[in-house]
Amino acid sequence: MAPFSKPETVLKQAEGLVSVGQTHAALQSLTEMFASKRFRSTPLNSLEPIMMRFVELCVEMRKGRTAKEGLMQYKNIAQNTSVQSIEAVISRFVQLADAKVREAQEKAAVQSAVDVDDLEASETPESILLGAVSGDQSKDRTDRALVTPWLKFLWESYRTSLETLKNNARLEAIYQQIAQQAFKFCLKHQRKVEFRRLCETLRLHLSNVAKYSHQPHSINLSDADTLQHHLDTRFAQLNTSVELELWQEAFRSVEDVHNLLTMAKKAPRPAMMANYYEKLTKIFLMSGNALYHAAAWGKYYAVVTSIGGKSDEELGKLAGQVLVSALAVPVGLNVAEEGDELKGKNARLTALLNLTKVPTRAGLLKDALSRDVLRLSPPPIKALYNILEVTFDPLTLCKSIAPLLLSLSTSSDPESPYAPYLTLLQRALLSRLLSQISQVYSTISISSVLSLVEPLRAAGVPGAYDDAQIEGYIMGCARRGELNIRVDHKSGSITFVDDAFEDAEAASTSEKGVQPTMAELVRTRLSKVALCLHTSLEKLDKEEKRARGEDKEEAEQVQSKKFAALVAAAAQERKALQIKRALVARRRELLSELSVRKEKEETSRRAEISRREKEEETKRMREEIRRKEQERAKKELETIRLDEAKKYAQSLVDKGILKHTEVDKLDNIDTEGLIVIQVKQLEKEKKELSERLRIVAKRVDHIERAYRKEERPLLVKDYELQQKNDRATHEAIQRARREDGRAAHEENMATKTRLARMQDDYANRRQEIVARKASEFARKKEAAHRKIEEEKAKRRATVLKAREEERQRVEKEERLRREKEEEEARIAAERAAEEERQRAEAEAAAAAAEAAKREAEEKATALRQQREAERIKAAEEARLRLQREEEAEARARARLEQPVRAPVPARANGEPWRRTGVPSTRPAASTPPPRSESPAAAPAARPTRFGPSSAGGGGGWREREREKEAAKQAGGAAPTAPASRLREEPKKDDDGFQPAKQVYRVKRS
Repeated sequence: MAPFSKPETVLKQAEGLVSVGQTHAALQSLTEMFASKRFRSTPLNSLEPIMMRFVELCVEMRKGRTAKEGLMQYKNIAQNTSVQSIEAVISRFVQLADAKVREAQEKAAVQSAVDVDDLEASETPESILLGAVSGDQSKDRTDRALVTPWLKFLWESYRTSLETLKNNARLEAIYQQIAQQAFKFCLKHQRKVEFRRLCETLRLHLSNVAKYSHQPHSINLSDADTLQHHLDTRFAQLNTSVELELWQEAFRSVEDVHNLLTMAKKAPRPAMMANYYEKLTKIFLMSGNALYHAAAWGKYYAVVTSIGGKSDEELGKLAGQVLVSALAVPVGLNVAEEGDELKGKNARLTALLNLTKVPTRAGLLKDALSRDVLRLSPPPIKALYNILEVTFDPLTLCKSIAPLLLSLSTSSDPESPYAPYLTLLQRALLSRLLSQISQVYSTISISSVLSLVEPLRAAGVPGAYDDAQIEGYIMGCARRGELNIRVDHKSGSITFVDDAFEDAEAASTSEKGVQPTMAELVRTRLSKVALCLHTSLEKLDKEEKRARGEDKEEAEQVQSKKFAALVAAAAQERKALQIKRALVARRRELLSELSVRKEKEETSRRAEISRREKEEETKRMREEIRRKEQERAKKELETIRLDEAKKYAQSLVDKGILKHTEVDKLDNIDTEGLIVIQVKQLEKEKKELSERLRIVAKRVDHIERAYRKEERPLLVKDYELQQKNDRATHEAIQRARREDGRAAHEENMATKTRLARMQDDYANRRQEIVARKASEFARKKEAAHRKIEEEKAKRRATVLKAREEERQRVEKEERLRREKEEEEARIAAERAAEEERQRAEAEAAAAAAEAAKREAEEKATALRQQREAERIKAAEEARLRLQREEEAEARARARLEQPVRAPVPARANGEPWRRTGVPSTRPAASTPPPRSESPAAAPAARPTRFGPSSAGGGGGWREREREKEAAKQAGGAAPTAPASRLREEPKKDDDGFQPAKQVYRVKRS
């Protein structure tokens, strides 16, 4: 990877490459900058010009994928600090692509490229083969070659921009702006396939809002402004789909709008809802659903009248459309009796219109008349309503309505809104005709029905039904259950079935006829009989009272009682009405309080969200400052390390370890290498010092030997003087010990004689006290024993309780320890994961320096091996030198050695032990060791400083003196011990001591 350069340098380099025509190289240099790790830490004011130049190069070269990657990288960096910069870059990108399309269209002299069905489809083999074999370069082919590529790139730029800006609340405004620009692009160039893909993309982004809700700057649809932005975009999508006549996509857009409206906490603007219902009318009209088309017109009319601002002429046209759409619904259409599948579909359509139940034809007409639609409608619409809904003349119905339909179809107004309703009105006319005929006739021939409809064709009404279509419509009504009829093709007749036991609910929903049906007669027969009987009884009762001649006073009293009861009932009704009004007022107050509370909660929630965003921004800024501080500290540490290396190298130069010529090589030698050089120098100095110390030690050894040789004669005299002093000290100590022992014995004997006289008195007194105190002692002993047992029980309970508490404490500590260990294990696992991540980053960062370090280690290894070889050679030379010295000392020691004398055995006459002599390897005048106070005999291999004791005399100092004098007179030869003394030597213990016999011990009485 190329080293990171400053943004200004990269931009100048790219401009230079573009000036010489190397645009690919310029784009590559800018792309490499985005891939650098230090790209994120670059200031945005330096990056924005680079991004502008980057998108310009991408547009010129039509590099859509490269532009997408660069925009994604820039969004990740700038979305937290500068949203305006992202908006400027995205807008610039789309503007450049749009400018290229306009430029290509001007060159090709066309306004759109409509000959390509799919802009995302690649070129097919057939098109390539056609271009290869076709000889004529027509204008269409030239236009396609010029305009279509740029049109594809503009479409790709819109998709790239939307993918870059999606699911980010801070970029929501520019996202919706780009989406509406994409709608305009599809509408301008009639791109239906791309419009469908755009709608699917927007739906996918909206469905992913909940998925990315945990991320920072996620979209919150609970926010009124955000939801309004989405509604505006969906309404633009709905308008575009209607203008492109993509009715299925328009219906999906309506569902999108409805889903967003259900999420809104506030009611949408009336103008927006008017647009919503107007588009629904077009969708239902194109789908042929007359019932919901009329319901949509009713909702639209209600919203428009509530807004106001329309002229009388506009309201008249709108009222005519509402009334015509309601009249166009077939008479016998009953949506409530459809199947389960259609019920679900109708429920969806009802929810889209914000209705509580499925609309009906009668309900729509009633609602339209309640809104004074009939008065505002044009005269032809009023006449159409009178013929279809007021008059009852089935034989002349089609003849009367044919001129009206013809006038609606041939209206002088070019923007007449009634022409699309001709087909629906003919269906409604046929359903009304069959309904009226069924109330008059029970059976009618098919030819008669066709003759009744003939005036429509005779008048030349556009789209008039022929005989086959009329018969098909009749069969369809019978199949759907709109009319209860049977068709007999053999006799060519239609029979209207009048079921006497029809369902009461179904009968109540059907329209009232001019005469009752059989089902109505059966259903109301008993009620009519009961009414007739009640009327008869009232008349008979009045005649009986009149015959008895009751007076008027009684009738007045009855009348006054009835009036009083009526007044009381009116008072109660008034009181109930007041209570109801109070409840309604209280309910309104509660609703207002609830709305105020909700607004306060919403305000506090928004404030909390704003506070959290500010805290997150502050935290992010602190993290950024901390990261920059760490980088600065790292750079300072690196600078300090280099300075220390230079100072260290200079100190080595001053000490003479490095030469002045080697200072220039400091860039290739770090502090570790300098330390290796110093260690080598220290080892060299240490070796020289050890050599000097060895020479000094050898010199000191020779001097010490000379000192000892000179002091040998003096040691003998010192030993003799020491013996005299020891002898005098020993005699004085023994003499004092004997005297002290004798005096203590005499004193002890006198004390015994004096105390022996009191022995009898002591025994008598003891027996007397024991006899007197026996019972008391036993009682106290029993009490003490009992107290001891109680204390034992208490102690046992205390110990058991302490053990239980200790066990519980240990269990608690063990549980806490396990929890602590688990927590530490979890923290250690997280720390290990973090360390692993840091280690991976460190390894990636140290990969470049590893090769240089390995080379330095190889050099250091070679130097260590050389030093090791030199050390082994020096050690071998030192070993040989030491061996030669030891051999010389051994030869000198052999010259000084004398024959070994046999040790003198210890005395066997029961005297205390004495030190035994052993053969000496040194001359008789050697230095004696310090005298030991221990009575242990010397080891057998240990040489004595003086000659061995003589055979007789027990081995005292006098004997040794005599032996010494005899040896001098005999010529210096020491006497040898006889063999009998060697055999009679007493046995020693494991430590080399001879046991002393008959040792005096003080007797203790």
